[in-house]
Amino acid sequence: MLILLDRDGVLNEDRPDFVKNPGELIMIPGAAEAVARLKSAGHHLAIVTNQSCIGRGIISDEMLDQIHSKLLQAIRSAGGDIDHIYVAPDAPWEASENRKPGAGMIYQALDRFRTLPEKAVMIGDAKRDLQAAAKAGVHRILVQTGKGVKTQKEGLDQNLMPVSVAANLAEAADFIDQGRYT
Repeated sequence: MLILLDRDGVLNEDRPDFVKNPGELIMIPGAAEAVARLKSAGHHLAIVTNQSCIGRGIISDEMLDQIHSKLLQAIRSAGGDIDHIYVAPDAPWEASENRKPGAGMIYQALDRFRTLPEKAVMIGDAKRDLQAAAKAGVHRILVQTGKGVKTQKEGLDQNLMPVSVAANLAEAADFIDQGRYT
């Protein structure tokens, strides 16, 4: 199975002012271990992340690479790995189809890993993650970390259903292990 992960709010703590350097990247407890568990079960894992801080001129591509190096180091230290990271650097006012809620990054991942949409699941904390996943026809899990609780309270449009709701990435990994995602 192909597991698609949003970054901020799923793997690391979300910041209203963006993660601007490696020092601001704080892993969500248990997230790296959940990735390790999914990887050891034989799944492909890819991050699909909007990073408008690049398009807004807040950080450079090089700084994002340093941030992602720290993220990958934390995941690898827990025994896991990420197969690929897809980034949409677009500012919201210059959004391409890659920027979620567009499904461009998901389509790229499905193509790269030669996976049918029904054999993939997107794990995110925001409505736009679920919208992108629905457009691509992949399964959807909303985690309650990051913006997840707020997203759930605001309600989910009928066209996004079904959506499984997990407390965090570790519980989402349990759902996948048990085939309990919709």
